[in-house]
Amino acid sequence: MLKLFNSLTRKIEEFKPITDKAVGLYTCGPTVYNYAHVGNLRTYLFEDFLRRALEYNGYTVKHVMNITDVGHLTGDQDFGEDKMEKEGGSVEEILNLAKKYTDAFLADLKTLNILQAETLAPATEYIPQQIKLIEKLFQKEIAYETELAIYFDVSKFENYGQLTGQKMEDKKVGARSDVVVDKNKKHPADFALWFKLAGKYKNHLLRWDSPWGQGFPGWHIECSAISEHFLGQPFDIHTGGIDHLFPHHTNEIAQSEGANDKPLANYWLHGEHLLIREGRMGKSEGNILTLSALVDKGFNPLAYRYLVLTSHYRSKLNFTEESLTGAQHALNNLYQEISNYDEPKVGCAQFEEDFLNAVNNDLDTPKALAIMWDLIKTDEFPTSAKAQTLFKFDEILGLKMKAVWEAAKVIPDVVHKLIDEREVARKSKDFVRSDELRRAIESNGYIVEDTLDGFRVKKKFDKN
Repeated sequence: MLKLFNSLTRKIEEFKPITDKAVGLYTCGPTVYNYAHVGNLRTYLFEDFLRRALEYNGYTVKHVMNITDVGHLTGDQDFGEDKMEKEGGSVEEILNLAKKYTDAFLADLKTLNILQAETLAPATEYIPQQIKLIEKLFQKEIAYETELAIYFDVSKFENYGQLTGQKMEDKKVGARSDVVVDKNKKHPADFALWFKLAGKYKNHLLRWDSPWGQGFPGWHIECSAISEHFLGQPFDIHTGGIDHLFPHHTNEIAQSEGANDKPLANYWLHGEHLLIREGRMGKSEGNILTLSALVDKGFNPLAYRYLVLTSHYRSKLNFTEESLTGAQHALNNLYQEISNYDEPKVGCAQFEEDFLNAVNNDLDTPKALAIMWDLIKTDEFPTSAKAQTLFKFDEILGLKMKAVWEAAKVIPDVVHKLIDEREVARKSKDFVRSDELRRAIESNGYIVEDTLDGFRVKKKFDKN
């Protein structure tokens, strides 16, 4: 029985899909104005563990992710510059920028063995759906128009703030020098659904026709429109980072439920921050680390995946180079252990049951890893049984165990030649030459272990 922590109710609940064995999953995607950093990628890893857990439990998952390529302002609310236009100086440059960073993001997902959503939806390709949703809000008299923008009237939505548990009057809009002041805005918490080509945004490059004149959508409306278009309303699970609780997901709920008079999603899941030097990692903090930077330092990118697995998705994770080194050490130990396992056969039922129970307890990946290591350390089962069960575990862990195991079985010709030469040296009792050849074999990434019956060759994994 899969149980998940629902941010909406603030408690762990048994997961019950709308349709038996079919799950609609919406995950908030990146704003593609820069490279994703490893803090961003922690959220996508948590969402990958969730999707894999659902599939592990026999569900078919319809996974939708938006790509924000317009409308996300630097303040995350209704002020600041559009993040895309801040980085690009013309329409062509903005579109090229979006493609460049979308491709880079998808490459990062592949490198981390994150399953890509079957539907990737750039906001700019779904403007008609966003306009249609805003029109619904006008019909319900929940939206209003000023000279600068179209706003959602939070006073007309009784449950505004239910996701965070805060009342509307508790919501403050911080004073900033770049705030766009709209004197006709009814309430400070009212948020923009559509920006007109007026005031600060009169020269906005990305623009579309609408019933309110040319302009561009706000950030929040895209997810409501895209999720409804592909998954309907309500759908099963909506996810994102903890920073999406407010304003993004709070505003999504308000506009979607205000327009359609029914819940947007039944379960809301949020991943906690990755910290660096005990502080939040982010572009505004100037402390970002990209995945490619870690690879350039010699780390296996799956060591970062392993590191994320060691912490529960609802717990903050402090990133240090030391912690990543420890994760790579553990990953290499895992690879070294399984590299010489026999062909997979009937698995270890009790370990598989314990692992599933851990995963189904709100994605308890630290416990799942502990169970994995308990299996590796036990002498109760042959390596063939361990291999079968570990490869099953890896359907969720995603550490590419089977691929590593298969690759370890393929010994290059150059190593075969060195092994043959070493056997000749051993038989002639030329132990100096034998030791030289052993070191040459190791320099090519393999280990030779002499046994009573001859020798055994294993792939060598560095112990960082």
